[in-house]
Amino acid sequence: MDVELLRWPHEQERREDLRSQGLPRLLLVDPDQPPPVVTDPVEDWVRLPASDDDVQARVRTLLHRSGRPLEGRPTLDPDGVLRHGDAWVSLPPVEARLMSALLGRFGAVVSREQLARAGWPQGAPGRNALDVHMLRVRRRIAPLALVIRTIRSRGYLLEGVESGAALAARTSA
Repeated sequence: MDVELLRWPHEQERREDLRSQGLPRLLLVDPDQPPPVVTDPVEDWVRLPASDDDVQARVRTLLHRSGRPLEGRPTLDPDGVLRHGDAWVSLPPVEARLMSALLGRFGAVVSREQLARAGWPQGAPGRNALDVHMLRVRRRIAPLALVIRTIRSRGYLLEGVESGAALAARTSA
């Protein structure tokens, strides 16, 4: 995710650092605190507790404002072809539905229940079916520099894998 999430008002100093760098940031405002004054178009806030959907909607807006809304994000066409960068793979129908759910929340956790509903809209089979299909999807997307991480007791998270050259360039800058 290209948007930094900060607790407000606890991370005021970090907010200023990110502002000076021009990086997008979302302030997570504690329930008992007044909201911050926001004058930067790549900054927004949401009061806690906030749903994941609300946070993701604000993140997408900040990415759009920063001019980087879909850069580096994979896409899935109606025929089940997943594209990322210059590479692509074809996904069978169940795996395409699972991938669609993961892409809808790219960089955020998708629960097992959400994935089961997406993969099997008529009713989910047993727990092992989801595990088997997630293993197959992981294997298929590996050549696309994508990875699905298991977030214990929460679900799964789809994200891009940074190449060694990109990582070296970023860390040496």
